[in-house]
Amino acid sequence: MEEKILKAKNGMAMFFLSVLVYLLSIAVFVMGCVIVEEAAVLGTVMLLAGGLWMCLGWILFLGLKILKPQEALVLTLFGEYVGTLKGEGFYYVNPFVCAVNPAAKTALRQSGDVESDKGKGAQLVLGTGNSTGMQNSPSKVISLKVMTLNNNKQKINDCLGNPVEIGIAVIWRVSDTAKAVFHVDNYKEFLSLQCDAALRNIVRLYPYDVAQNVDTTGDGEPDEGSLRGSSEIVAQRIRDEIQSRVYSAGLEIIEARITYLAYAPEIAAVMLQRQQASAIIDARKMIVDGAVGMVEMALDKLGEREIVNLDEERKAAMVSNLLVVLCGNKDAQPIVNSGSLY
Repeated sequence: MEEKILKAKNGMAMFFLSVLVYLLSIAVFVMGCVIVEEAAVLGTVMLLAGGLWMCLGWILFLGLKILKPQEALVLTLFGEYVGTLKGEGFYYVNPFVCAVNPAAKTALRQSGDVESDKGKGAQLVLGTGNSTGMQNSPSKVISLKVMTLNNNKQKINDCLGNPVEIGIAVIWRVSDTAKAVFHVDNYKEFLSLQCDAALRNIVRLYPYDVAQNVDTTGDGEPDEGSLRGSSEIVAQRIRDEIQSRVYSAGLEIIEARITYLAYAPEIAAVMLQRQQASAIIDARKMIVDGAVGMVEMALDKLGEREIVNLDEERKAAMVSNLLVVLCGNKDAQPIVNSGSLY
């Protein structure tokens, strides 16, 4: 179903015309009451015409619609789609048309959703219309603004089977009102479910952290992709996956961002110990590399300047002492040897 945009910005003219005709009907009714005794037939006709219009003339006011910027109304006439009102303005349409929005009462965790107070009467949500019969139902207005869906955190297994918790924020808007209303039952719920499904499909392709022999791109070659290190790439793939799923519903996914990422609580402590151990090993490697370089430099300097001549045994003892001092976690406690090594 293709979206049809209605061009009916003549609401102000129809409003004044309807008011004028209503006032004329009152005048005709009053004049009929005055002359009914002198001209019975004419007076009766004027009474009937004026009274009938006063009883039914209010129907014309139902065709008056007011829209603010970035709002739309999808209109049907006796079940048939007639078109969509888009953009700010004062419109007049067939007074018997009905506005349709199946997601009117659906409130997701997103910007733009305002829950009505159940203990009070209907509230004016999105600020559309007026209080004199020209007001189209606030809940029937479809917002065309850019909105942010803050999806709930999910527990998903990554490609290595480790459970991780991840949450995303999806920035979206309605691009085709006809598809959004008629192609799916509730486009907001449809979007939320498709976000969950797309998130699971993409996350299971990546490890939480960089792992060996893991192909995340599908080219058959191992790479260094990960949820933690390739967040921009992962977010873009999630966005593309969601867009392919919601295109038929007339929704446009502008951006998707990862807002929360962590190991699941049941393995978080173990993974923290693993990361700490890996960090300690990397630090030790760096310390040993630096210590060996310093020892080598010390021996070279001593040999170049001929400060002292060391045989192999004394060199081994010196290397051992220097490595103990440089690689130890605690300050060295020197022992002064006043005798000979032999």
